Amino acid sequence: MAGNAFGKIFRIATFGESHGRGVGVVVDGCPPRIRLSSEDFAPDMERRRPGRDSFHTPRREKDHVEILSGLFEGLTTGAPITLFIRNQDAESRNYEILHRLFRPGHADFTYFKKYGHFDFKGGGRYSARETAARVAAGVVAGKILEPFGIRVFSYTVELGGIKAQSFDLDLINTNPFCCPDPVAAEQMREVMTKTRREGDSLGGIVEVRATNCPAGLGEPVFDKLDADLAKAAMSVGAVKGVEFGAGFEAARLKGSENNDPITPDGFRSNRAGGILGGISNGDAITMRVALKPIPSILMEQDTIDREGRAAKIKFTGRFDIAAIPRVLPVLEAMVKIVIVDHLLRARTMLGDV
Repeated sequence: MAGNAFGKIFRIATFGESHGRGVGVVVDGCPPRIRLSSEDFAPDMERRRPGRDSFHTPRREKDHVEILSGLFEGLTTGAPITLFIRNQDAESRNYEILHRLFRPGHADFTYFKKYGHFDFKGGGRYSARETAARVAAGVVAGKILEPFGIRVFSYTVELGGIKAQSFDLDLINTNPFCCPDPVAAEQMREVMTKTRREGDSLGGIVEVRATNCPAGLGEPVFDKLDADLAKAAMSVGAVKGVEFGAGFEAARLKGSENNDPITPDGFRSNRAGGILGGISNGDAITMRVALKPIPSILMEQDTIDREGRAAKIKFTGRFDIAAIPRVLPVLEAMVKIVIVDHLLRARTMLGDV
């Protein structure tokens, strides 16, 4: 499907553009007899929805998920599930400048070079709007994970250079940045407010965890669990880096420091991030994701036009100051999709996990 699909057994294919009629996803490989309704999507879609506060795009979308196929009498049938989210507040006039000019840091230039003709309104196919479909697919994946007790959640560890120094996970939902450190959260608010006044944007780092994941998920050698998780995360537009467990810090340690001792009760530490040899080891899977600043900003920048001539661009439109925290449910969805895919692969091979 020319790069629009992801997964092997549990497979998703997204469709739609930012300012088109809507965005959606076809979920194939979902087992039958799983209870599902439009209301199940509301909590995660609300977390990703635009227009929730002053730090994010004022675009107002209800993001109601319509189930168009794959459901009968409230239960999945095993047939492909089609989910659709209508666009109701698209404003295209500010994007007419992209007929001529490219936004630095955005995909306008590369889409032009690849396709020549493409929908650039609101970012079109390369807009973060596409991630609404991923979140919807992640809800279906989460339904499959529920009976296994597998939980996927995320939180902000850094935003605009402000790093969390304490990690009380009970505080994640007590501030708008989903930060486990209340002091850092207040500092994040201050730097976001300042950056918004300047017309600029910020990047950050998010940590995603999957708990109660059974040991044995992952396929050698090219479909390693961490390899698929990394690809899933890197497929999200703003992501520029991924690490697991100790990550890059492991490069500074000795083997005796980095190895997780094994005891009769399990691993004494988790510098491996829950994955060894590309296969889950039963510990919590821990992945950190680096997000670049949003490329659409209000400041004047150097660029070129479609003929390659030097130009200036000062873009006006509706966009976020940072991908955080709206990206959190997107990353959680991608992790759920990968784990479900590997869980179903393991059940196909072994009959159970």
